[in-house]
Amino acid sequence: MLIFGEHLSRNTLIPALAPRIDGSSNVIAVRAFSLLQLIDQKLCSALGCFNRPVSDFSAWKITSATLSPENAREGLKIPANQSMLQVEIQNRLAVPVLFPNLEISLTDAEESELKSIQLSPKEWLPPSWQESHPDFLKNGAPAGEIIQSELPIVLPANAAGYRVHVIYPR
Repeated sequence: MLIFGEHLSRNTLIPALAPRIDGSSNVIAVRAFSLLQLIDQKLCSALGCFNRPVSDFSAWKITSATLSPENAREGLKIPANQSMLQVEIQNRLAVPVLFPNLEISLTDAEESELKSIQLSPKEWLPPSWQESHPDFLKNGAPAGEIIQSELPIVLPANAAGYRVHVIYPR
């Protein structure tokens, strides 16, 4: 009865129990979760399952974000205040997670928000990554996946700072 109950609630139970795979979870919890996944896979092969990724913004870790001016050698070919945002983001859960939107908040010297830019996964994921993962919107990011992206951004004239957040639209 307990095993059948786990199978029925697996789409909420497994993501809730999934440890972080970035080294911040207890080793015992990681091993116990691996055992749970093994049992779950055996049950799925016998009873059938529908695996779906979760939407959990806490699963995402922005490991780096750097905003730098475009190459000065380009001269007049690029718009004024064109910059390049380089972002590295990781799904640190041990299960697939739906891709979030990225929100870039540009601020002035007093930390007042000047502009907010929201990018969907199709806009911020590198085209090469999208090509190699054609069902990425449905399947989400694999466990532990690290994605590096470069995004051109036009800055307001008085921009002095920025913040990068992950959000799920309503």
